[in-house]
Amino acid sequence: MASASTKATATRSILKPSITLKGHGEGIPSLSYFPDGQRMISGSFDKTARQWDVKAGKEIEEVRGDCKEMVYAVAVSRNGQWVATGGGDVGRAELKVCEVETGIVKTFKGHSSLIFCIGISADSTLLAIGSRDKTARIWNLDTGKLVAGPFKSIGHMGAVRFSPDSKKLAARLDMGTCLEIWDIQSQKLDVRIGELGNSLAVILSSIFWTNKNKTVITTFDFTTDSESIKLPDMADDGSWGPKMIYEFDASTLETVGAPFEGHGKVVTGLALSFDNALLVSASFHNAIKLWAFESRQLLASYDIKAIHSLVLSPDSRKIAYAANTTGDHNICICDTPPDVLAQARVRMLPKHDCLCANTPLQDIARKKSNLNHLLHSHSTHPVGQHKPPIYAIPTVQRPLPSRDLQQPAFRRLGDLLRFSLANTGPVRHIQPRDPLDCPATLPLPSNRIRGESAPSTSLPGGSAFFNPTQSSSATGKQKAREPKRNPIKVVNVPLGQATYVSQLHFRWACDF
Repeated sequence: MASASTKATATRSILKPSITLKGHGEGIPSLSYFPDGQRMISGSFDKTARQWDVKAGKEIEEVRGDCKEMVYAVAVSRNGQWVATGGGDVGRAELKVCEVETGIVKTFKGHSSLIFCIGISADSTLLAIGSRDKTARIWNLDTGKLVAGPFKSIGHMGAVRFSPDSKKLAARLDMGTCLEIWDIQSQKLDVRIGELGNSLAVILSSIFWTNKNKTVITTFDFTTDSESIKLPDMADDGSWGPKMIYEFDASTLETVGAPFEGHGKVVTGLALSFDNALLVSASFHNAIKLWAFESRQLLASYDIKAIHSLVLSPDSRKIAYAANTTGDHNICICDTPPDVLAQARVRMLPKHDCLCANTPLQDIARKKSNLNHLLHSHSTHPVGQHKPPIYAIPTVQRPLPSRDLQQPAFRRLGDLLRFSLANTGPVRHIQPRDPLDCPATLPLPSNRIRGESAPSTSLPGGSAFFNPTQSSSATGKQKAREPKRNPIKVVNVPLGQATYVSQLHFRWACDF
C-alpha cells in the first residue's frame, strides 16, 4: 500500500455522456447495474424503481416498479436473479425483492422505518438491509426468512456491505462519522470507531471490502464537533460532511495507507472496480475523480455538479451517475477513458505482479532478483529438458561360434521349420548397438500384421487400445500351435524425473 497520497496533476475536463436515460421526475439516490452490463435499475424519490436497456437508451416500461413511498436504495444480485428495492417514510419501511426469471415479488417485513441501504452477498443468497430505525437485518433470498438480526446500532444506517465470504457486515452510520464491523454468525459487534455527528441526516455513499476481506474503504469524517458537522442545507456550498476517502483495517478499523485527498466538498458517491484497480468518487458540488486505488494516484478529474449517485459497470468501462439539478433528473452514462483504466491497472502494487512508479528501488531490485531466479529455475523449463542422461551398458563383442549346418541338430531344425539348407546364405554379422537405440517408428512384427494379435478398437484420434475379449477355444488352439519359448528378460532402465511447469443523497431523517 502506498504510504502517502500522490497528488498528480490530473486533467480537468468535462466527461461527456454517451447515453442519457430520461424519465424520472425527482432525485435518483441509487443505481445498480445488472451483471451483463446491458441493463440497469434506478430508484427515485418519484416513488418508482425503473429498469433500463442501457444499449438502447430506453426504459423497459413493462417491468417498472411503482412504490407507495420514495425509493432510497436498489440492488441487483451478482447472478442477476434478484432485484431488491427499499424505501418508505419515517413511520414505515417498504422492502420488495423481485425474482427476475419468474417475476414473483416478495415483501420483507421487520423494519419500522424507511430503508436507506441494501447489500446482497457475493453468492447471491443473502440480503442485508440498513434502516433509519438504527438496525440492520439479514434475510435469505430464496426462503424470505430472517436469518440474522436485528443488529442494533447507535445511528441511522447509511451504507451496508457483506464481506466477500459473507462472514462480516460493514456499516457506515449517519453523516459518515461512525463505522462498524459486525460478525454475522455471532450477531455481535466486532469493532466500532467514531461518534455520531448530526443524526438528522444520512450520507448514502457506498462502502466496499478490499484486500481479501482484510480492509474496507468508504468516505469518513473524523471530526464530530457540532461546528464542523452542520445541518445540511440544499443551499449550502457542500462544505459539510466527509470530504476524504479512507481505507480501514477491518479487524481494528485503523486507517491503512494514505487517504484519497482532492475533493474540497462533501463526497456523495463512491464506486470501486471488481479488480480493485480503479476507484471513482463524486462530490455533490464539485467533480468526478478517477483514482488508481493501490497507489492513490489521481488519474483524472471532471467537472460535474450536483451528483446524487454513482456506479461503475461490471467491466469498469462505463461510469453512470445521476445528477440533481432543477427540473433535470437524468441518468448519464459515460465511457471510462481507456488510458485512465489502463493506468489504474498498471499502477497496482507488486503484490499484483506489477511494478508501479511509486515502488521503492530496493523493492524493484528484489523483484528483478526473484524474477531472474525464477527464469533460471527448473520450474520454468519445459518437461523433459532436465532429465539426467541415460547411460547404456556397452555390450561385449564376442566372436560368433562356428556352425556346421550338416550337424544332426541343424538337420532336425530344418525339417521342423521346413527350410532348405541349400538356399541358406552366409550369416550376416550384425553390429551390436545400444539396447535403447531403437527408432520410434519401428514396424510391427510380421505376426501382428497377419492378424494373429487380439482385435483392437480405434479411438477418435486414430490410435487403438487392446481388446482382451477372445473366445476360449481360439485361445486354446493358438497355445497348442505355439512352441514353448523362453521368457524374455525385461530390464528396467530408470528415467529421469521431470519437473512440470506448472450519494449522496442526504435525506432528512428527523422525526416529524
